Amino acid sequence: MGGCLSGDVRGGMEAVGGSGGRGAAGTGGGAAQGGGGANEAVDHFFNAAGLRGLYSPLELSFSASKLRNMDVLSKSDPMLVIYIRKDKRLEEIGRTEVILNSLEPSWITKATINYQFEIIQPLVFRIYDIDTRYHNTPVKTLNLAQQDFLGEAFCNLSEIVTKLHHSVTLNLRDSCGHALLGTVTVHAEESNSSRMAVEMTLHALNLENKDDPFLRISRLVETAGPIPICKTEVINNNLNPDNPLLVECFDFDSSGDHELIGAFQTTITQLENLYNSKSGANFFSYKGQKKLKGQLFVDKFQEKVQHTFLDYISSGFELNFMVAVDFTASNGDPRSPQSLHYIDPSGRPNSYQQFYDNDRRFPAWGFGAKTPQGYISHCFNLNATTNGCEVVGVEGIMSAYSSTLYSVTLAGPTLFGPIINKAAEIASHSLQYGNNKYFVLLIITDGVLTDIQETKDSIVRASDLPLSILIVGVGNADFKQMEILDGDSGKRLESSTGRIATRDIVQFVPMRDVQGGQISVVQSLLEELPGQFLAYMRSRDIKPRAPLQQDNASSAPPLYPPTK
Repeated sequence: MGGCLSGDVRGGMEAVGGSGGRGAAGTGGGAAQGGGGANEAVDHFFNAAGLRGLYSPLELSFSASKLRNMDVLSKSDPMLVIYIRKDKRLEEIGRTEVILNSLEPSWITKATINYQFEIIQPLVFRIYDIDTRYHNTPVKTLNLAQQDFLGEAFCNLSEIVTKLHHSVTLNLRDSCGHALLGTVTVHAEESNSSRMAVEMTLHALNLENKDDPFLRISRLVETAGPIPICKTEVINNNLNPDNPLLVECFDFDSSGDHELIGAFQTTITQLENLYNSKSGANFFSYKGQKKLKGQLFVDKFQEKVQHTFLDYISSGFELNFMVAVDFTASNGDPRSPQSLHYIDPSGRPNSYQQFYDNDRRFPAWGFGAKTPQGYISHCFNLNATTNGCEVVGVEGIMSAYSSTLYSVTLAGPTLFGPIINKAAEIASHSLQYGNNKYFVLLIITDGVLTDIQETKDSIVRASDLPLSILIVGVGNADFKQMEILDGDSGKRLESSTGRIATRDIVQFVPMRDVQGGQISVVQSLLEELPGQFLAYMRSRDIKPRAPLQQDNASSAPPLYPPTK
């Protein structure tokens, strides 16, 4: 179904070390090819450090125009303060320098912030006229209550980064919310160094007789020790050619207690020299006490630019959402308050209604119910008023969900295969019209699957398409099957024919585990999506569109027609 199918039945797991197969640094001469999939080493490091999801470090720069003049004999001396709103309170991010006698300031001082796709990051920009008495006072210690307020503006960080040139101009308002004449312009820029990567193909010879060897490469930092960069994949961590690296070779163990075979310290420059000279570097035993026979060879060394998630989104690539709702009888009688589908007369949303927060058009289906026509359907349109599968925004899907709930009979069994195949059909069909669309299927279910192998087969096939699958488990069912579908354990799904998924495309979140926690269900669902998106684009060598292409969007091919 559309797209290029991988001929690698192991799906690149050899390069990850997550399966029971032979590791990347094989005992023979086999090579480990760098891939575009998830990077276990990086994920492990950031998760251990409490940094969830994929983020992009940004520098924000600021300018303003037509500010109010608060001084009598001169012009205002403006300074900008940036805040992020968290839990109804403002947290200061930074302050610019003070620019003297200017109503059109362009500040030099930047503010640094991490953009996180999976959360909303509301920003507040406030501009003050700094009194002459405080011009020699460090800006960090200025008491803002003693300065004249020139105006403020608001926006979400996503509004800035999704613009083509990563800039937005906002109207200033006074403390009462009234519009002022002035404006503030905010520009976001990613660090160029974060885009640089080195892709290498490695192999090892004469290792000890171990079953499943693999390599881990870490960056050596004096203050923090070894920071993992990758496991025999793309080295992608803002590397200086002369920064020390630690290359370790382990024997894989499914328990996670991997046995160290040998290690050595090197640099990117030295690895490049190994490639050019076609020579090998010897591993050493623990703490470098003994030189081993085993050697590492670099078969490929290529510097390249890694485009970021923001590069794609700001150049016109689209995320298209789809939703599927479980109507099987295991959810309980919708007339009973104990049912997951119970419509509370007070208007309190049930477990399914809590996820509808989009105001765009998107396909919406139900599955596992007996339709008014008298048959059980595992993929039917929620929108019964038209022949199409799309609904419009929150009100549309809430209305379609409620009306469907009273027009069908909860039945079973619970099958994911037909829904995933339908979403895959739409994703595959879109490729006829270009490659700038990526699809996200949200499945809301009580979690008891009866077609687990068929679902695996559908997911493995869909892993070659521009598609991710987000699954929310509601209720208190046993979700072990869902956890199998999620590839977070490092082992990719295998189809009934022995083919391995080319990448992980499933994210599962049990609602009961995150309710009342520090992060929302939506944040938990979306935190892996940017990485899955990038894995697809990089594996297909799809690059962001140039600005000229987006400016000429009116002449682009027509949008694909939604599959009915």
